[in-house]
Amino acid sequence: MTLTTENNLIRVEGQPRVFNRIKVLTVLMVPLAMAVMAISSISVALPTIEASIGASNASVQWMLSGYALAFGMVLVAAGRIGDALGRGSVWITGMTIFSLGSLACGLAASPQLLNLARLVQGFGAGIYNPQTIGMIQQYFKGQARAKAFSVFGLVISASVTAGPLLTGLIIRAAGPDIGWRASFIWTFPLGIIGVALATRWFPFETERRRASDRRAGAARAQRLDLDPVAVVLLMAAVLCVMLPFILKTGPSFGLLVLAIALLLLWVRWERAYKARGRQPMVDLAIFRHRSFTHGTAISGTQFLGSTSVLILAALFLQNGMGASALATGMLGFPYAVITAVTSLLTGRMALARGRNIVIAGLSCMTIGVIGAAVTAHIIEAAHARFWWLVLPLTLIGFGSGCMTGCNQTLSMSEIPSTEGGVAGGVKSTTERMATAIGNAVTTAIFYSMLSTGWDTALAGSYAAITVFIATSTALAVFDRVTLGKGACSAPAA
Repeated sequence: MTLTTENNLIRVEGQPRVFNRIKVLTVLMVPLAMAVMAISSISVALPTIEASIGASNASVQWMLSGYALAFGMVLVAAGRIGDALGRGSVWITGMTIFSLGSLACGLAASPQLLNLARLVQGFGAGIYNPQTIGMIQQYFKGQARAKAFSVFGLVISASVTAGPLLTGLIIRAAGPDIGWRASFIWTFPLGIIGVALATRWFPFETERRRASDRRAGAARAQRLDLDPVAVVLLMAAVLCVMLPFILKTGPSFGLLVLAIALLLLWVRWERAYKARGRQPMVDLAIFRHRSFTHGTAISGTQFLGSTSVLILAALFLQNGMGASALATGMLGFPYAVITAVTSLLTGRMALARGRNIVIAGLSCMTIGVIGAAVTAHIIEAAHARFWWLVLPLTLIGFGSGCMTGCNQTLSMSEIPSTEGGVAGGVKSTTERMATAIGNAVTTAIFYSMLSTGWDTALAGSYAAITVFIATSTALAVFDRVTLGKGACSAPAA
């Protein structure tokens, strides 16, 4: 199968239809936003959910964490399946599962049913998200790919803050009993519309490849090899790493040892599997692309700290300063806007100056985190208005925007389009695990220091975040020194 792209059109050799890349990107981005919102928005709805259907502390924890756990476990396997079967078809499958899970969440009559529906939601999102990265990798080349990944970064950045704000507005407009259900159900019709549009606008590459094989007189298509043993090993390892952090039980030495053993066994299995002439779930040769390995390490280290910034600020403001949930949400609005705009603008410069921009962005984030800790101390000591936190948070958002689009583009610059889904799944899984670990560590520091004052607790947790981001900055400097300022090679075909 040969794909050519020009003037935002996708032409498939031997096929009369022409596909529009802008339409493809539009269909991909809305569900991406829905997946991110599903992570960040439920915390706003929890009080009304508890009042409506009742829930124990354990049930509430699973409402928060079950989605993230299911999401993180299936990313790599879903990326591999998409690369093998065709990303469009797998995307539609994941989107359908996510949409049905969203509907089930809104109709749930008990905490147990809601938790089960959240697992289904996360499973569906984990299936379709790697296909998003894979399709951008496949259908966009050069500067167009950089622009597409900058839009990718914009959507993720905006959705993190927009999710809680939108959920709060829905609950306020519809009332608590109906509002929390509507905050889930609204994604169902959008998901169905997305599936309908995808069937019309996506090039379904596997079906076209098989049709081409038949026309060429091929005896039969290459046997599908999904490497199920590797799938089980890697999912079990991810579960062992994420579960104790997501459930806030703290790191488990036994599970950590088991995770390391499973990962080593997985690596050994993948190497042996490839040596036998089979197709491994993850071809470990992708880690020979230094831009991918470096980019994944940079974002993984950054995600250890940066994803906790707004969570800890919300705890400080609502519980410590008595700010309302709406005021807290509005405080994060400038952060979201500047992150989204900066990601869009800087992502387009990734190929030429991306590594310099990543370093600058991480440096701004470090300064912003330190500034936020100092500002919080001044607010509590001088009884100043908490709106002053907007300034350092906006600087953090600016840095995050610089980082997101550029790092994504650089990380994937050498990855062949045939491996885009699995590479995106590996990178996303690393970031999901880092988020779970970072949130657990920083909130544990926050609560352990709470007896010394709200501002001191925030300063202590932000000090840990500063260390994580500074480490990420050091990795970015090493990446810049060894690989240059932009993409280290022409984008992979």
